[in-house]
Amino acid sequence: MTASFVALEDVCKIYNQGQPNQVRALHNINLVIAANSMVCLQGASGSGKSTLLSIIGCVFPPTSGRATIAGKALSRMPDRFLTIHRRNTIGFIFQHFNILPDLTVLENITLPLMPLGIGPGARKERAERLMEMLSIGHRSNFPARQISGGELQRVAIARALINDPPIVLADEPTAHLDHTLSLAFMEIMRELQRAGKTIILTSHDPLITQHPAVERIIAIEDGEIHVP
Repeated sequence: MTASFVALEDVCKIYNQGQPNQVRALHNINLVIAANSMVCLQGASGSGKSTLLSIIGCVFPPTSGRATIAGKALSRMPDRFLTIHRRNTIGFIFQHFNILPDLTVLENITLPLMPLGIGPGARKERAERLMEMLSIGHRSNFPARQISGGELQRVAIARALINDPPIVLADEPTAHLDHTLSLAFMEIMRELQRAGKTIILTSHDPLITQHPAVERIIAIEDGEIHVP
């Protein structure tokens, strides 16, 4: 791993460029996030926080500037290779979990492996290790609609980790969790960081922003990094 695992230089993102409804979502973003760190992005709705998270997550490249994620420059990467880099590098934990309710816990966790041609036995073996780590192995064959909210989030975490990505992104991860489950989530994130993952969260929850494992708060305002 390099010291600068995420490096953004003069990054701008413009939606609908050249059109009457053009929107500049990010402007001259310069940001370095070290490997094996835990940081939190913070910003109001419309601040550009979600766009920034999407660029870091290799969803799309910047309109201008340079974004280097885990050693790869996104602006030079064709869409097909960007997708491959995202699959290999990024694990997403979504705010609303995005779990398919009629699939089993095991099926949900192994979904990201399906396009990779990994056989069912190997998929199950990987998932079982994660379910054991997250204490949801006993729910393996339950339809996702039959498990609790805290268990659903652990399924989402396991799915994010199934490809063993070096970077884990979590978007408002405690928004729908009570205090106890939120604390449990942060302990899992701390353990992942200790295991070598780089963790990037978005949140306004003081339980996250004031957690001792969070090394830095990055405030986004009007598409720019705000320095108090």
